[in-house]
Amino acid sequence: MTIITALFCACTVFLPTIGDPNSAPNQHVTPYYIENSAVDTGSPNIVTGTLADYRGFDTLWETSVMFVSGLTACLILMANTGEKQQGKKGGKKREQ
Repeated sequence: MTIITALFCACTVFLPTIGDPNSAPNQHVTPYYIENSAVDTGSPNIVTGTLADYRGFDTLWETSVMFVSGLTACLILMANTGEKQQGKKGGKKREQ
C-alpha cells in the first residue's frame, strides 16, 4: 500500500493545477457547456443541465453506488442485531 500511495503521489506532478485556464478541459469542454447548456438541455441552470443531461449516466451510477453502499451498511447492522437477539434467546433456553 505504501508503494502504491507513493506512486499516486508522484503522479500528481503531471496533473494540471486546479483552476488553470490553459488546461485541456477548460479549453474544450467547459466553454461548450457554458455556451450551449441552455439550448442543449433546456435548463437555465448550467449545473443542473450538466448533471442531468451531459453527465447523466455518471450521476446515475454514482447515485446507485451510494444507494448500494448505504443499503449494505444497513443490512450489516441489521444482521449484527439479529445475531445478538438470537444469542439472548439461546441463553434463556439453556437456563430453563
